[in-house]
Amino acid sequence: MAANFWGSTLQSPFLCNFRRPTIRSSSFIRSSSSTSSNGNLPIKESFSGEPEADVVVIGSGIGGLCCGALLARYDQDVVVLESHDHPGGAAHSFEIKGYKFDSGPSLFSGLQSRGPQANPLAQVLDALGESLPCSKYDSWMVYLPEGDFLSRIGPTDFFKDLEKYAGPSAVQEWEKLLGAILPLSSAAMALPPLSIRGDLGVLSTAAARYAPSLLKSFIKMGPKGALGATKLLRPFSEIVDSLELKDPFIRNWIDLLAFLLAGVKSDGILSAEMIYMFAEWYKPGCTLEYPIDGSGAVVEALVRGLEKFGGRLSLKSHVENIVIENGKAVGVKLRNGQFIRARKAVVSNASMWDTLKLLPPGALPDSYVKGVNTTPQCESFMHLHLGFDAEGIADNLEIHHIVVNDWDRGVDADQNVVLISVPSVLSPNLAPPGKHVLHAYCPGTEPFSLWEGLDRRSAEYKNLKSQRSEVMWRAVERALGPGFKREKCEVSLVGTPLTHQRFLRRNRGTYGPAIEAGKGTFPGHSTPIPQLLCCGDSTFPGIGVPAVAASGAIVANSLVPVSKHSQLLDAIGL
Repeated sequence: MAANFWGSTLQSPFLCNFRRPTIRSSSFIRSSSSTSSNGNLPIKESFSGEPEADVVVIGSGIGGLCCGALLARYDQDVVVLESHDHPGGAAHSFEIKGYKFDSGPSLFSGLQSRGPQANPLAQVLDALGESLPCSKYDSWMVYLPEGDFLSRIGPTDFFKDLEKYAGPSAVQEWEKLLGAILPLSSAAMALPPLSIRGDLGVLSTAAARYAPSLLKSFIKMGPKGALGATKLLRPFSEIVDSLELKDPFIRNWIDLLAFLLAGVKSDGILSAEMIYMFAEWYKPGCTLEYPIDGSGAVVEALVRGLEKFGGRLSLKSHVENIVIENGKAVGVKLRNGQFIRARKAVVSNASMWDTLKLLPPGALPDSYVKGVNTTPQCESFMHLHLGFDAEGIADNLEIHHIVVNDWDRGVDADQNVVLISVPSVLSPNLAPPGKHVLHAYCPGTEPFSLWEGLDRRSAEYKNLKSQRSEVMWRAVERALGPGFKREKCEVSLVGTPLTHQRFLRRNRGTYGPAIEAGKGTFPGHSTPIPQLLCCGDSTFPGIGVPAVAASGAIVANSLVPVSKHSQLLDAIGL
C-alpha cells in the first residue's frame, strides 16, 4: 500500500563553513529575550527547570522538529536538543552582511496544500495551526547539452520544449508516460502520512479509515490501472521499461528528476515517489512555491508550533551519549555532563551512523550494527553561497537554474550537475536593497574520499576547494550572464564534504543512505533498544523534506494512544 509520503521538496543539506556569531547557550530554553542572527527566530534564555521530559528528541532537523511539535500537540512534555545555535539542521538559514542564505531546501511544492493528498510537511503545519506564506511560480531555467531553455511545469508547456529540443518521438513518449502514470497518482496519494503509526494501531488510523477511498481509486483505475498500482513500491525504471520508452532525452530527463528528488536515478527510486511528483508538477494549474522568508521560515513555523503547545527547544545542547539503563533508553547526557531523563522515549534525528556513535558498546546486537555499517551512503556536496550586487543582472531572472554538463556521464557523476537558486528573485527581503542572494550546489555527488583526512587550515585543502568549486562558478556565470562578475560578490562561501561532516555532524558528510528501490528498504523507526526510536532521512520513507517530515510524524503518532491520534486526524479533517 503506497502513501503520499513524498511530495516535491528537494533537499540539499548544508551548513556553511564560516565563523558563527556568538550566542548565549543554554541547557533548556523557554522565554524570549533576544534575536538570532537570522533576524527572525528568538533566541531563548536558559531556565533552571526539571531536567526531564516525556520524550527527548536529539536534533532539530525537519524530522526532529515535526516529531517534537506533534508530540507537544498531543500534550506530551517534549524537549528538542540541538547541538548548534540555529535550529533546523540541514534546513536552517543563516545571515551574513544582510544576506539571508538557505542552507538546504530550495525547490518546494505543496506547502500550502491541505487535506489527505497534501505534502506531509503541510499536514504537520496544519496540525500545528501554522501557516507559511509563499510566492508561486511555474518555471525554471535548464542548461542541457541539447540547449538552454525555460522549462515550465504543467501538462502542456513542456511538450513545446520537447518538440524543439528532442523531437516528435520524445513528445509521443512523454504523452505515453503521463497517460500511464497519472491515473496511478490517486493510489499513490490515497493514504495521508499523518495517519501512519508504527504499531498495530495503524489498522484503525490508516487501514480502516482510508480503505474506502483507496478501494475507490483502484476501481476508478480499472483492472489495468490496478495492476499497475502494484508497481508503486518497485523502481520507477520498471514502469519506464514496461512502456518501452527509448528516447534518450526522455530517459535522461526522468533520471534527472529522480536524482533531484531522492539522490538516485530512476532505477533506484520508488515509483510512488516519482508518480506523486508527476501529479504535483504536470497537472493543470500546478505551481511551485517558495516561502516568502526563505526556507528558514519552515523551521521557524515548526518551532512556533512546538513552543505554542508547550514543547521546549534547547540550542547549543550537544548530546554526548544516549543513556541505557536495564536495556532501555532512559535519557541523554550532554557534553557539559548534564543528564536529561526521558520518561517515555528518546528519539534520535541523527543519521543511522551517527546514532550508533551515541550508544555504549554492546548496547545493540552485532547483526544490527553490521547492518548499519554496511548500508551504502550517498556522496556529499559542494556548495557555493554568494551575495552580490544585482546591477547588470536581468530583471526577469528565474529563481532556479539547473545545469547538466554531460548526459553520458550520468546525472549522478561528480561535477556534472549543478543546481542554482536565487531566492531573492521572489523574496527581495532576503538580500539588501539592489542585491541578490544565491546558493549553488552539486547535489550529493561530491566524493568524500577526495577530502578525507585533509586539514581544513592547510593550503592543500584551500587549493582543493578552489578547484572543486570552479564548476559551480562557471554554472553561475552561465546562468546569470555577462552582467555577473565574481569580483562583485560581497559574500562568497564555499562548503565541502568536510563542512557537512563538521557542522551537520553527518558521517562522512553524506547526503543519507543510498538505498535503491527493489534492492533494499529504508529502516523502520524502532530499534532493538526499547524506548529508543529514530526519525529523519535514515528511516522510512527516506531522503527529502517531505519524507523526513513524514518520518517525524510517524514516530510522534506511535508514542501516543490511538484515540489521541484519531482525534488529531478528525481535528484537521483527514
